[in-house]
Formats: sequence, C-alpha cells, structure tokens
Amino acid sequence: MTTYDLVIIGAGPGGLTAGIYARSKMMKTLILDAGKVGGQLVSLYPEKGIHNYPGYETIQARKLSDKLYAQAESMECEIHDCEKVTEIVNGEEEYIVKTTKAEYSAKSIIVAIGMGMFKPKRMGVPGEQELEGKGLTYILPVKEELVTKKVVMFGGGNSAIDMALVSATVTNTTLVHRKDTFRADEATVMTLGKSRVKTIMSANLVSVNGSEQVESVTLKQGEEVFDVPADLVVINIGISSDLEDLKVWGIELTDTGLIKVDYDMRTNRPGIFACGDVIDYPGKYKQIITACGEAATAVNSAYKFVKKPYWA
Repeated sequence: MTTYDLVIIGAGPGGLTAGIYARSKMMKTLILDAGKVGGQLVSLYPEKGIHNYPGYETIQARKLSDKLYAQAESMECEIHDCEKVTEIVNGEEEYIVKTTKAEYSAKSIIVAIGMGMFKPKRMGVPGEQELEGKGLTYILPVKEELVTKKVVMFGGGNSAIDMALVSATVTNTTLVHRKDTFRADEATVMTLGKSRVKTIMSANLVSVNGSEQVESVTLKQGEEVFDVPADLVVINIGISSDLEDLKVWGIELTDTGLIKVDYDMRTNRPGIFACGDVIDYPGKYKQIITACGEAATAVNSAYKFVKKPYWA
C-alpha cells in the first residue's frame, strides 16, 4: 500500500489549491474526488463568469477549474476522480483511507468536499419533474445551445444573475425572482441593470408548461397570474448538500452539520484538517477565494504535523 504525506478528499478549488501548496512543500500528495475534478465549478455552473477571483477580471467557471487542475497536475499531484472515500480508519502510525476502488495510507488528511454530493434545489411545482431534460435544467447549457431560444431563469443570487448575463449575450433572457430585491453582490446587480436581461420581481413560479417540451411558465405576481413563453427554463435557487460521510469518518461537526475547525483548520482527529464550504466557524464566508486561503492554512498545518520542522 502506497503511503502519502497528504491525502486530500475533494478536487474543487479548495482541494486543488491544497494540492498545489502541498507539492510546493514536496509532500507526496494524492487528491481524491467522488465526482469530477472541479467541484461546483463544473458540476453546477460551468458556463458562469467568475468576476471576483483575483487575477482575472472575468473567467468562466470551467476555465478556472481547468487552470487549477492543470497547475495541480504540473506540480505532480496524483489525482483520482470518480473515487469515493468510504472510511478513514486508524492505522499503526498513519490513517488508512478506504475508497470504492482501493486503500491508501496517509500521514495527514485534508477534507475539502465542499457541499458533498450536492444536487440542485427544486421548486416543487407541476411540470418541473416531468419536463426536466426536455427544456428544463439546473445548469446553464453552453451558449451555442441557447441561440434563438426564449430563456426564463429563476434565482436571485450571484450564480443566477451571472448565468442570465451569459445567456443574454446570445438570446432573449428573462430572470424571475420571488423577492423584490436580489441577494447577489451589489456590483453584480448593477451589471444586471445595465444588461439586456428582463427581470420579473416578486413573482412565484406556479407551473412549467408543455407536453413533450417546455412551452411556457406560469407565474403569480401579487394577485395576477400570467404565462411567459419559454423554450428553456433554468432554475438556480441553491443546492442541497449530502454530508452524511462526515459522520462515518468520525469528524466532529457543528450545529450546522459542517466540520468544526480551529484557526489552524484542525479537526478533532489529529492529522485531519479541513477547508472550504464543508467547514464552519464564526464569520465564515463561503467564497472560492476563502476556500483557497483556508486550503493554504490547512496545508501548512498538515506539513507541520507530518514533517515537524524546527520552526513549527
């Protein structure tokens, strides 16, 4: 069985950043992910423009993922996707990380699984389930597939607005939000106001309509009920997380169901650290750049735990 200085669970921005920093310290590093490399960047909003990642005025989510992946590979991180971790058990001197495919010996571990095996939240209205994949989706298709379509999107956060802005560059786009104000960043909302996106505020989705394909959506705004023609419906109202694995791994959680860490990103199990959306602490701010910063701290802590340098 191969022994690694560090096994990183999760290959999103936090996990890939951890791999990059670990290899800069010459730690033998393995990154495992139950899904595809890239995490939410590729699974939920690959076409979305990222506007607040330092060094890029705007970068497509998929491209940011590709750059992080390429850098981790260039640093000689070993990366396995579609390999789910099932157990983390104590060995004689190291941890044994058991997966659906193999077992690995790890001197330290960083958990960076984001929101776990997440899935998009549904609106629970008539026609939603029946028309999924028939003009209703939770991920924005590539721009080439949007041309000439009437797109209606739902959501009020940064992701929803960013997707609407992408869509509006090639086709007629309407963004519907159930509140009278957006929860997105002010700069993002300002950009929306200057765009071609039509917005419908304080409106709830009643149903998605169509037989074999989406044809329209029915909205309720106050007492008024009306239909909006649509060829494509995109729903972006958040994600439901599945973090049940954490309980099996013996890691202490907070009342929110996320991993409890200290300022060094340490968990309750010595040598196991965590970073990104999966952790919680007072003032926690869920952003890509935050996950990357926490990853650097987690790696530094793992390095001190494994190598025990004189300065630690």
